[in-house]
Amino acid sequence: MTQTQYIAEQVSASVKSIDNTLQLLNEDCTIPFIARYRKDRTGNLDEVVIEQIAKLAQAYEAIVKRKEAIIKSIEEQNALSPELEEKINRSFSLNELEDLYLPFKKRRKTKADTARENGLEPLAKIIMAQNADDIDFIASKYLNDKVANEDEALQGARDIVAEWINENAYIRKTLRKIFGRKAAITTKAVKAADPEKAKKFEQYLDWSENLTKAPSHRLLAMLRAENEGIIKIKVEIDADEAIDFIENSVIKNNRETAIHLKKAIDDSYKRLLYPALSNEVLQEAKAKADAVAIQVFAANLQQLLLAPPLGEKRILAIDPGYRTGCKIVCLDEKGDLLYNETIFPHPPQNEQGIAMKKIRSMVNAYKIEAISIGNGTASRETEAFIKKIAFDKPVQVFVVSEAGASVYSASKIAREEFANYDVTVRGTVSIGRRLSDPLAELVKIEPRAIGVGQYQHDVDQNMLKDELDTVVMRCVNSVGVNINTASKSLLGYVSGIGEKLAENIISYRSENGPFEDRKQLKNVPRLGEKAYQQAAAFIRIPNAVNPLDNTAVHPEAYPVIEKMAKSLGLKPAGLISNKEAIAKINIDDYVTPDVGRLALQDILKELEKPGIDPRKSAKVFEFDPNVKSMSDLRAGMVLPGIVNNITNFGCFVDIGIKESGLVHISQLKEGFVSDVNEVVKMHQHVTVKVVEVDEARKRIGLSMIIG
Repeated sequence: MTQTQYIAEQVSASVKSIDNTLQLLNEDCTIPFIARYRKDRTGNLDEVVIEQIAKLAQAYEAIVKRKEAIIKSIEEQNALSPELEEKINRSFSLNELEDLYLPFKKRRKTKADTARENGLEPLAKIIMAQNADDIDFIASKYLNDKVANEDEALQGARDIVAEWINENAYIRKTLRKIFGRKAAITTKAVKAADPEKAKKFEQYLDWSENLTKAPSHRLLAMLRAENEGIIKIKVEIDADEAIDFIENSVIKNNRETAIHLKKAIDDSYKRLLYPALSNEVLQEAKAKADAVAIQVFAANLQQLLLAPPLGEKRILAIDPGYRTGCKIVCLDEKGDLLYNETIFPHPPQNEQGIAMKKIRSMVNAYKIEAISIGNGTASRETEAFIKKIAFDKPVQVFVVSEAGASVYSASKIAREEFANYDVTVRGTVSIGRRLSDPLAELVKIEPRAIGVGQYQHDVDQNMLKDELDTVVMRCVNSVGVNINTASKSLLGYVSGIGEKLAENIISYRSENGPFEDRKQLKNVPRLGEKAYQQAAAFIRIPNAVNPLDNTAVHPEAYPVIEKMAKSLGLKPAGLISNKEAIAKINIDDYVTPDVGRLALQDILKELEKPGIDPRKSAKVFEFDPNVKSMSDLRAGMVLPGIVNNITNFGCFVDIGIKESGLVHISQLKEGFVSDVNEVVKMHQHVTVKVVEVDEARKRIGLSMIIG
């Protein structure tokens, strides 16, 4: 099977599209570049499918390498038959390959190895051949100084037979299918478990269900409970069914050997096959659960990164607090720090009058247009306090998530940006900047620390990091980056750039001033033609010499635009936002082997609406002023809220207090809902009804079915 055939079996794309995509990936083209600027070659595949092709290509290479290693190992043992080699070459299942390799695998000494050393393999072959009677008499011929009697001889022979059964690829493959269909996961409480910890996992103290039907979040919860010593997990199928299958596969007659085969089969299943296959099926279920949880996290992260920006405004940011006060920073339109201060409007100081004067003074002095308040401790009280202030001009007030702000404030990036300020100032700056441009600020924070996932610490960490990095790159490149204001962190995610080139761009910018032309990128040390090709169209240069440099049009398409403009008696800049002129262009006149119809359609769309940010504008939101803690909640209350996390079983909604409430998937709307994302999105403003309040467990049940 070729790499393309392997991928085509698992991806909905033509062979030509797959081949062309693989070729582009092998040419070191990035996924954002391929998806956006090579549509005619890929058949208009989107980023998700291209990412899938890239992952499957890696999986194929891993399988090929494993095959080569297995064949080499068996050859070194002089045990590779043509039949076995053909089976290995034909297989593209890692499980099947490992089954074929199992008899030749180096391992710790087994009972069967000891029996072989004691000369009992011929007796095992006689039992397996099933032609002999009077097996006790035959066994007596194999006694020696290490085998004292017939029972010991027969036990050793059965140990060898048990191992052969365990290593039988057909038996393992069939049992694996039975486990895949019928395995049940069962949990039992650990008596010595901490009762307080156990409360979180009450549902799973005595639980059983079909493993394949256990949703991702439930399986991960059970595994977490086991890791914390709360429960013990078993994954089982009907042992009698499994043993009956093996007996039907192995036993050919009712001769005396059948008794010993049955004993060997029972031993092989309980001691070897069951532990290995139950663990394998659980690990596969865990891998699938990880993949689902990671996709949920990735979808949430993408929505968070693409949250509406307020834009280039002067912002006063507040990190609220009681005893230590509220940290204040004033930022200019570019997010640069102008001033910082601490006020104490809340208990125990209660200096509201002084604090009001300071805020008014800062708003006037720094021409503040919006106020950004972190949603942590004392957030609601701070919001109420700010709204009491009579400003000379309207000032918008926003409450923003401060998830990850403390991680950023202690990071190397924050120390480099604000070497002379402490962590509290850095964190407050982050709260302000994430209002003006959430994407530009959140890329500085490890995605796992942003707080929009479930079980992110329980899933495969390498898979999680790869997927989240992919999401960040996808978001950054879908928006585009102003090369003259972007931070190193933001530039590092631009297609073709990476961390080192981002540093070089920042250094070049510092030494030479703002970029005026995309071609100047080629002057950046170590930024060669390939990196330029991949990056150029994703950077933006406002007020550039060539206005096309502030659009998503790739420089390789500039000659085509010049021809279009010339045919209409215009300069290229004259086509930008000129719908009337663009409507006169016949795409077919400009199709070439290098520039196809799909590329030309995208070029005209971009010329019509150049550099449009795909994100919406930020909107002010207000919580119910009467709800400040769980004790204020009553069943039946209808409240405004903001979706702040989405899972497969529902969404969590911030209603303005420390604890978010859960809207179960069944309470999202009337009727069946298969996908939570069909109904809600991150940061969506919603109206919810309080269904249940459990103060002891700090749980709030909400419903979006209000009627």
